[in-house]
Amino acid sequence: MKVPMTEYLEINLESEQWECRVCSHVIGSARKPYKEGLLAYARDPREIHKPILNPAYEFTFAPDPNWVQIVEYYCPDCGTMMEVEYLPPGHPPLNDLEFDIDALKAQWATRKPIDLTKISGPEPAGVDYNAHSHGGRAHTHSHKHGAH
Repeated sequence: MKVPMTEYLEINLESEQWECRVCSHVIGSARKPYKEGLLAYARDPREIHKPILNPAYEFTFAPDPNWVQIVEYYCPDCGTMMEVEYLPPGHPPLNDLEFDIDALKAQWATRKPIDLTKISGPEPAGVDYNAHSHGGRAHTHSHKHGAH
């Protein structure tokens, strides 16, 4: 059974592997940090947070790349961005998710598989694609197009 853990990550309890929820790529052992199996791209924070003041000044309100970098993590198969974190340069990836796999297997042994149409991700949850806004007032159509 596959159990969604985040918007883009799931754990396959039979194989004990992290998998991408978009393309089903096997990322790595669920008993290890999932980021070990992802592509990482460390970005200069000034690419994201542009300087507010003239860059000729020492302090521009943009993050200093000597103090922080933005690390993006991607699925190596489909390229979906799985996570982003702000870290000091040279800092190892944060281990933000760690689960007791044996306990998860015991919990899910008697549960029915999850109906993925009733949970969020990778598409936004709760989005009504038939709704639209008129001057800030959102509403949905209850009539068929062409019929008034």
